[in-house]
Amino acid sequence: MDIFLVRHGEAAASWGQSADPGLSERGWEQAHAAARALQALVSEQPRLHSSPLARARETAQPLAEALTQPVLVDEAFREICAPVPLAQRQTWLRAFMQQRWDEQGPELHDWRARALDALLQFSCPAVVFTHFLLINAVVGQILGDGRTLHFWPENGSITHLRRTGQGLELVALGAQMPSVVN
Repeated sequence: MDIFLVRHGEAAASWGQSADPGLSERGWEQAHAAARALQALVSEQPRLHSSPLARARETAQPLAEALTQPVLVDEAFREICAPVPLAQRQTWLRAFMQQRWDEQGPELHDWRARALDALLQFSCPAVVFTHFLLINAVVGQILGDGRTLHFWPENGSITHLRRTGQGLELVALGAQMPSVVN
């Protein structure tokens, strides 16, 4: 059974500027592109799930409209909760992305476990509109890798998983953000 994790489109504000921004104009373009790509990938009517955050819910809209399907909002697919005030989020995020899971506290382990448990509960194909770090947390767990960061999923990218028996396997990583050499 196929599960697709879609990183939300570009947000109208950065993670350090707003707790819950919607999509930028470019983000809406990425949402529409992801919807077109997903229509070609899904073989049967998938269930649509989204993080409760605006940028993920808005990214889900074009596919939901195309498939005339509701989007189920699920807290399990929310972005990581930074344990610091908004103004310090980007600094915390940079440090977190260089760490390992064995350095994290129980709250973050619980966050990752909730997402994995929710994915394992799916009984039919699904598309989940979610976030950069959640996708990395899931991929790392599937690969058995203790790093918090495995790849840099591009906005609107689609990571393909498959549920096999009692577990998940990685079929394909989504498109990655281009690197900048300077």
